[in-house]
Amino acid sequence: MQGAVEAALARLEPDLPSIAAAGRTDAGVHAYAQVAHCDLVKDWDPFRLSEALNHHLKPAPVAVVACTKVSDDFHARFSAVERRYLFRLITRRAPLTHDKGLAWRVSHELDVDAMQAGADRLIGLHDFTTFRSVQCQAASPVKTLDELRIEEVRLSYGTEYRFYVRARSFLHNQVRSFVGTLERVGAGAWSPDDVTQALEAEDRAACGPVCPPQGLYLAGVRYPKDPFEAP
Repeated sequence: MQGAVEAALARLEPDLPSIAAAGRTDAGVHAYAQVAHCDLVKDWDPFRLSEALNHHLKPAPVAVVACTKVSDDFHARFSAVERRYLFRLITRRAPLTHDKGLAWRVSHELDVDAMQAGADRLIGLHDFTTFRSVQCQAASPVKTLDELRIEEVRLSYGTEYRFYVRARSFLHNQVRSFVGTLERVGAGAWSPDDVTQALEAEDRAACGPVCPPQGLYLAGVRYPKDPFEAP
């Protein structure tokens, strides 16, 4: 996304510095509601800027849904007070077609109650060393997880499990580590107690499998004041 937006902006202002985004995601991860900011030389009308960007973004699968002017001290990443992620996991025997690249498919059914019981062990303030990538550059593995809720949706062609995850900030691969571990609980290979033991180990080797990125979506970012709200 960043490269596509910066390339589009360069068509409008050639000497533009790089943009700053609310969240950095792995290749293959999607976003419903990414937020980015940059400093422009020209005093653009927000609507005209969004129209111009969308024109130059074609054919990339990226679209600007809204633009607004913000205060000089606003920062898309550092001003955020909450981030929400969604992970989509679909169980069915057949390969995915319409959802290919947009969800993680497993061929076996899962126990949503067991997964939720395991997820509940992760809520709150913890050292999440077990659930972060060894490449993570965060200064501390200690984070507060505010929500990890799993919804089961029955479909005509299978079952979708939606993982709703909410916190101020996340460690590298944290959500994918959660989901991969909880899938093992849902499959019966792990118990909720195993999740607690993995968390308390504070050891990356104790983590379950890290799930693929295709089912992960940045679903929302919250700021102390909504930048799109009228003053």
